[in-house]
Amino acid sequence: MSRTGFAAKSYRTRGIILRTQKLGEADRIITLLSPERGVIRAAAKGVRRTSSKMGATLEPFMEVDAQIVEGKSLHTIIQAQLRNPYGHALVADYAAYTAAHAMVETAERLTDSEAESIAPQYRLLHGAIAALARGGHEPGTVLDSYLLRALATAGWAPSFTHCVRCGAVGPHQAINIPLGGVVCHDCRPAGSLSPSPQTVELLAALLAGDWETVDASDIASRTQAGNIVTSYLQWHLERVVKSLKLVERR
Repeated sequence: MSRTGFAAKSYRTRGIILRTQKLGEADRIITLLSPERGVIRAAAKGVRRTSSKMGATLEPFMEVDAQIVEGKSLHTIIQAQLRNPYGHALVADYAAYTAAHAMVETAERLTDSEAESIAPQYRLLHGAIAALARGGHEPGTVLDSYLLRALATAGWAPSFTHCVRCGAVGPHQAINIPLGGVVCHDCRPAGSLSPSPQTVELLAALLAGDWETVDASDIASRTQAGNIVTSYLQWHLERVVKSLKLVERR
């Protein structure tokens, strides 16, 4: 019972752990993304003790089922069961680990309180984290594909096949970040980028999930595409995603 004499409300949700931070001597603050409730910040009591049953469960990138008690500013996790231990595979691969950090930081920034936008973002993050954990694709390309799709879901869908000004069918040789994609020769404003045709093709494949094309791309195209995706993300977020600086591309 609370001090007011009323029992605190509790709820159950699944979620992906975005990050953790120390609280006191033995506790942690857990930030997780729920498909129903968005970003949740909750205290987990005693999880830093070696005897804690939840300590290994409430780690970044894990998908969990959690029982949570509501609080005014900080909720409390009273029970957590592991659904998918993605973090175990990711911590063993530095490139995948850094890509996952950039994903969860972006997901936290993009997820707002509007219920209709939460579930699609959750599904995208879940699929991307799972793909990183499985391996099979270069982590940087999984990250770039996720970032483009997450931005599209948030309402900022780029175009890499049609001119974003006049709609002319490509291929086009220039990309304008503020306009949101490729521009034809007639519509090209000053300051547009001139990536290689292979890079433009790769960007379209990353957005569409054409992994046959993505996996066949060369390192130079991946590097150039990654820089464009990063610029596009930061243009719309209007903030730097710090984790992107640590991403290892190969």
